Amino acid sequence: MYRPDYDTLKKETKFSWHVSATYLALLETTGIPIKEMFLNPSAGIELYKKGRPILKEMFGTDVAMPSPATPPISYGHINTLGAELIFPDGGEVNHGKLCNSLEEGIEILKRPVKFEEAGMFSYYLDYRKKMQEAFPGESVGFGYKGEGPLTTAYTLRRDDFFYDPYDNPELTREFLRLITDSIISFNRFLRRKIYATAEISAESGGLADDCAAMLSPDLWPDFVIPFLEQYYNGLTTGKRHAHIEDLRPEQLHFLEKLQLVHYDPSVSPKITPAIISEKIRVPFSWRLCSFQYPSLTETEVADFVYRSVADGASDVFTYVCHGMCNDETVKKVHSFISACRKTEKLLNEEHVSRQELAALVSTSGQKKFGSK
Repeated sequence: MYRPDYDTLKKETKFSWHVSATYLALLETTGIPIKEMFLNPSAGIELYKKGRPILKEMFGTDVAMPSPATPPISYGHINTLGAELIFPDGGEVNHGKLCNSLEEGIEILKRPVKFEEAGMFSYYLDYRKKMQEAFPGESVGFGYKGEGPLTTAYTLRRDDFFYDPYDNPELTREFLRLITDSIISFNRFLRRKIYATAEISAESGGLADDCAAMLSPDLWPDFVIPFLEQYYNGLTTGKRHAHIEDLRPEQLHFLEKLQLVHYDPSVSPKITPAIISEKIRVPFSWRLCSFQYPSLTETEVADFVYRSVADGASDVFTYVCHGMCNDETVKKVHSFISACRKTEKLLNEEHVSRQELAALVSTSGQKKFGSK
């Protein structure tokens, strides 16, 4: 297992940034109904063929265009276990509840699963083949995936899961152990079938598990850490990355216990870069979300970059999503890019300290993002 040296890791981690468009922006610019994208390969192909040129014309070459991919379905794993996928008109995919009790969940998880024959896997495998034919020479992503142990437990049990650790801790631990075993098996299957890579990576392994944040710090030692460790140990011997949204300051210290080399908080309103830097030594990203743009000026978008990096972010990024495909937001996205390039030059070429970047923040930016 790779163990980072937290005394030097942040200093050795170079500043990085990225700006990418998403399928949500493609949907907005093409007018293709989201349900059609999820269920019709022809619509998925048209989405990328028609939408990417529009976005490129609008935002220019500095914004990375999305690679073609099958629809993003984070519930692919539970679908193979028997959970129904639900495709509403005008909305993202959802799923049905599968386990009405811990006992029922444990029984389901003990059954052997032939992932290739389960759920809608074969449908989306065929969807991908059609996209590969439509985009020769391009790598086509496979969006039929799964989540981390705690989020999977929630998707299987819904709100009842949050009572389980209190009502029946032993069965809950068994439920989570079996869930994590199943997640590992599913991911190893995808690595063999889709990506033709090693089942256990010697390089790195990532985790997405937002619902871990919904368990109190008191529950983490017994109901979070053991199963995230089980997850990582089953999939990598290399560097560990994690995306967990909405953590609280008092939960952050657990990330060092997990030996992470990178943490992506994404949408996490209870913490700031300054708080993260104060609490842990793990390098982290900080995201400017699509819903923040309307309330910011072009100058304040640049302030976001300077303030975030001054307060310790190793990486800043933003995605072009729904509601951003307009002239005003295009200018703000380019302000973000310009600020990133300026920051990169100051840090790498002029060797300005991170703390000195704070002097670039405007008065209004100091009010919105804090003076420290």
